[in-house]
Amino acid sequence: MSSAAPPEIFDRSLRRRRRDRAAPDFANHDFLREHMATELLDRLDAVKRDFTHALDLGAANGSVGNALRARGMRVTALDPGHRFAHAVHGVQADEDRLPFADASFDLVVSAGVLDSVNDLPGALALIRRTLRPDGLFLGAMIGAGSLRALKAAALTADLAMQGGARPRIHPQIDVRAAGDLLARAGFTLPVTDSFGLDVRYPGLLRLAADLRGMAAGNLLAGTRHGLSRKWIAHAATAFAAKADPDGKTPEYFEIICMTGWSPGPGQPAPARRGSAGMSLAEALKSREPGGDA
Repeated sequence: MSSAAPPEIFDRSLRRRRRDRAAPDFANHDFLREHMATELLDRLDAVKRDFTHALDLGAANGSVGNALRARGMRVTALDPGHRFAHAVHGVQADEDRLPFADASFDLVVSAGVLDSVNDLPGALALIRRTLRPDGLFLGAMIGAGSLRALKAAALTADLAMQGGARPRIHPQIDVRAAGDLLARAGFTLPVTDSFGLDVRYPGLLRLAADLRGMAAGNLLAGTRHGLSRKWIAHAATAFAAKADPDGKTPEYFEIICMTGWSPGPGQPAPARRGSAGMSLAEALKSREPGGDA
């Protein structure tokens, strides 16, 4: 069996610095994360059981943690950025290097960070281990199909300036791959689904400002080099060419949502792969102690 570590796709140090840079003005660019948070909290409210100790994984400005506290839970916060972690009195660490003991929490909620984790399978396995038996994980992240207009504009600029594509956008997983990763990590009753969000921008620079402001810029290892003014001009022109009659270009974000339970007594056995799937409502419904699923 190979014990080789997974490749470091993302620059961990740069990721921390980018989150620190985004922290002071994050509220002006956090619309994607707030959409994710709202969706996850709505799903949590559909669960008819109580949770006592939650982990806010990727805490950012603390909005998710505050919502969990308002629901009567004790909350531990973690963020890969020092400034975010310090502001919410949390722990600074990467999601694939969690510093918590097994079975520390009965709920883990993560909004908007898992798409830039180096070892996502490892992070999900650690999340499952930190959950108590029959604990719940709710996660959301940017998925495959996102940033279509930006990808097309960057490719146009690369072809014009460099004769070929360069790595500009993070690799993204789709719904099926996310479900496979949940199962591989040992979650029971895994459910993945997605929803789309269209945002219209007056120009490429405004989109770039939002991505920087939400700490979602390019973190790919080995690609830290500046973009020339000519490259930016080519990309901006290509982006503007996709604009609607009012001059604004639509950009698309695909949000993947994940739900999984840590193994516990009394859980229903998962259906055979390829048979009728379990609905989200079934995965989240109440399981009273000693009762039926």
